[in-house]
This record gives sequence, C-alpha cells and structure tokens, in this order.
Amino acid sequence: MSTTLHQEHASHAHTHGPDCGHTEVPHGDHVDYAHDGHLHREHGGHWDECEPDGHVSHEGHEHRHGQDCGHESVLHGDHVDYLHDGHRHAPHDGHWDDH
Repeated sequence: MSTTLHQEHASHAHTHGPDCGHTEVPHGDHVDYAHDGHLHREHGGHWDECEPDGHVSHEGHEHRHGQDCGHESVLHGDHVDYLHDGHRHAPHDGHWDDH
C-alpha cells in the first residue's frame, strides 16, 4: 500500500500529539491523527494529509467490523474505518480494504 507523497493540509493550526484528543493511528513508520474525517501526519514542520493511494484489499479477513466489534472506529470521509492490527479497515464491495 502506498500513500500520497505530499499533500499539505493548509491552515492546520492544531498541534497533534499523545494528549491532543484525536485518535492515534499507527501507519508504517509514523503516527497519523484522525481529525475532521481525514488523517494528518507531521512532516517537516507542517501537517500533511495521509491517505491511501489506490485500492488495497485486505485478503483473508473474516472478522466483521461494526458498532460493537471491539475495534475503535474512525470517521474517514464518507465512511467509517476500524483500527485493527495496526492499520485501518474499510468496507468495500463485500470485502475489507486496508487504509
């Protein structure tokens, strides 16, 4: 899975961190913060959008996420992702995608 290379989030005055109140989402070699329906990551003194580039299906995922599944939910654009095993899962056409 790749992410967009550099999409700066303009006018983002809030500083994210462990106690900022937004959900931390481990993502590869960094931590994203869920904020206003998208994910932010610190990069070179500013905040970038950190979004998947393309479609990545999570193969062999039998668990069905939902309101009471035990995984934290994160609003992501027009849908809800679920934090699971260090990444986000999103429902898509009868399977789960990695985000």
